Amino acid sequence: MDRALLEHLFHTAVAADDPARAIAANLPPRPKGRTIVVGAGKASAQMARAFEAAWGTPVEGLVVTRYGYGAPTEHIEIVEAAHPVPDEAGFLAARRMMAKVHGLGPEDLVVALISGGGSALLPAPGPGMSFADEQAVNRALLASGAPISVMNLIRNELSAIKGGRLAALAAPAQVATLVVSDVPGDDPALVASGPTIPIAGSRVEARHLVALHGIALPPAASALLASADNPSPQPGDPRFVRNTVRVVASAALSLDAAAREAAARGIPAHILSDTIEGEARDVAKVMAGIAREVHLRDRPFAKPALLLSGGETTVTVSGAGKGGRNAEFLLAFALAIEGVPGITALAADTDGIDGSEDNAGAVADGASAARMRQAGIDPRAALANNDAYSAFKAIGDLVVTGPTGTNVNDFRAVLIR
Repeated sequence: MDRALLEHLFHTAVAADDPARAIAANLPPRPKGRTIVVGAGKASAQMARAFEAAWGTPVEGLVVTRYGYGAPTEHIEIVEAAHPVPDEAGFLAARRMMAKVHGLGPEDLVVALISGGGSALLPAPGPGMSFADEQAVNRALLASGAPISVMNLIRNELSAIKGGRLAALAAPAQVATLVVSDVPGDDPALVASGPTIPIAGSRVEARHLVALHGIALPPAASALLASADNPSPQPGDPRFVRNTVRVVASAALSLDAAAREAAARGIPAHILSDTIEGEARDVAKVMAGIAREVHLRDRPFAKPALLLSGGETTVTVSGAGKGGRNAEFLLAFALAIEGVPGITALAADTDGIDGSEDNAGAVADGASAARMRQAGIDPRAALANNDAYSAFKAIGDLVVTGPTGTNVNDFRAVLIR
């Protein structure tokens, strides 16, 4: 019963950030010249389909999405590529996209449809780097446990398309960027490493962050970071003066929708934050501590209570198991509430894929760890091996939705009866 309710709230949250509704409400003025649509991210194909339906013709363009996330369009080409580690399909699409916006005039309009995941889907190595170097950079960043804001700032300094460089290529055309945000705080420059929006940061800061997080970059990437080549466009660049940016969907909207739905069912909902970051298992311990306090002492909220949060946790990979950050969060959470009745939690990625497996996330309660042991899985060993996917699959508690068409990052709901 509680699992069904939490899954319903997850679907409610996802529906609140439906690209069709968000795009139609945020169309830019029509230009006198051409309309070129570009974009990248896990929601970009759905955004392109929504834009076509709302805009009509004439329109042309190219967007890149993850394999399996495509959508039917008539005038905007959809290319599918690999995520989270780039492949040649994304590399070739990025080169074509850069060529498509080059040479436009001041009466032309570029509409950029940007969503989370676009960093990997638009690989364009900076000077002196090969495509293999960019793949190695992505692998190193993903394994580092660094926050998404840190990863995207480093990616920006090593790219020929990120950090506003695509918009710079489009000048003097106007660029209207519509963003489905998956980053804590909804800074649009950090979504997909901001191909049309300059990122506030510096080469010196990027070098510091690489050292701070112990990120092992390939030699060509380290050499580029140490040089003055490939300077980043700055926010005050006159080429961007006519450009516009709108965040059309975000975690805040999705959590608000889930809270309203819970309240309509008689369950008080409390949104803790939509900007939570940190190691998944550490965040889980904090959330479990709050849930236990509610269960035992009715503070800081009285039972029944629904605790909602969003943002993006990270996983520092040290094992060889399977599972994304939401499953890892839940496995640590299950261990922290083991034996406590009346607590059920769901954590899932709003794009429908948690990491690289087929699940959006999972569901856990105070009996999950015991049921894993009965199924032959040691939950603490699974956590140590980053194998949360296998642990939840063994007890039938994965949440599988398939691609949702949007991406506003993690959704976590903890229900205390």
